[in-house]
Amino acid sequence: MDKAVTDAVELLKRLIATPSLSRDEARTAELIAGYLAEHGAVPERLANNVWVRSEGFDPARPTLLLNSHHDTVRPAASYTRDPFVPTVEGDRLYGLGSNDAGASAVCLIQTFLTFRKRELPFNLVLAVSAEEECMGEHGMRALLPALGRIDMALVGEPTGMQAAAGERGLVVLDCTAHGKSGHAARGEGVNALYIALEDIARLRSFRFERESELLGPVGIAVTQIEAGTQHNVVPDTCRFVADIRTTDAYTNEETVEILRAAIRSDAVPRSTRIRASALGAEHPLMRAARAAGRTSYVSPTTSDMALMPFPSLKMGPGQSSRSHTADEFVLLTEIAEGIAVYENYIEKLALEYGKTLG
Repeated sequence: MDKAVTDAVELLKRLIATPSLSRDEARTAELIAGYLAEHGAVPERLANNVWVRSEGFDPARPTLLLNSHHDTVRPAASYTRDPFVPTVEGDRLYGLGSNDAGASAVCLIQTFLTFRKRELPFNLVLAVSAEEECMGEHGMRALLPALGRIDMALVGEPTGMQAAAGERGLVVLDCTAHGKSGHAARGEGVNALYIALEDIARLRSFRFERESELLGPVGIAVTQIEAGTQHNVVPDTCRFVADIRTTDAYTNEETVEILRAAIRSDAVPRSTRIRASALGAEHPLMRAARAAGRTSYVSPTTSDMALMPFPSLKMGPGQSSRSHTADEFVLLTEIAEGIAVYENYIEKLALEYGKTLG
């Protein structure tokens, strides 16, 4: 392994050995900031988010954000090894957060250090953020205003180093059908459960007028239902939950209002902040991905891209199928590939962005 790969692996081992569950990432934030400072950068910190700008930062130039996260989910109960002990067995590095998204974070850190003094047609900002796994208030949502203008982003998540050009957004609707209680034997009252079932049938067959070119149709799935207190009482309320996977064809707010108009039940969104992301095929981020030999696809998972109001591409080492699993691991060869592809990608993007500016 060359030095950049060796350094990345050693940093990842230190991150694995330092618990960083969402909302409790202070120790890994300190570790990352210290590592960047040791390598000549001048990192800044907001809560448990760490970021740094490339040298010669020029506000007149566009800015590319390099982002991944250093928080983890809680270890699954079925772990057969200590999740906080980094262990190398053959080509595998085991440990909580190794795949999601420690490998992406350390590869992006090494890539930033390689390019931070080079002349590029865009600025670089590296941000290793917190609270991604819980979409918390003190992660990317708090950090974005502090970063200033960002024109585009490369988000590190396990994609097998292929280019995720988009991901659907998410709105969870808590729905309540209202009826009138009565005695079941007498056929009295208005059965809220029946109203809910009619609404569920409407949602199941509902089709939006517009469809996203990249993400396809809005997805609707009713996943929970609850009604009634006992067998002989007609229920006066019925609650159900709808999982809505949104697209760039409508804003989340528009999606909610259209569905509210289609059903009788009250529908209250838990949040509308997890937005769809869809990158046009001719954006420089996508042109650079093709030039770097990357295959594009739509990611089935969400990430901090959902919070970014600017064009973004998701790409990183590891496999999404390993995320949040027991005995999580990443391959050492995947880390080496991650650094190589990221460096090649930045070079291709510089060429493509230069064409755009020209």
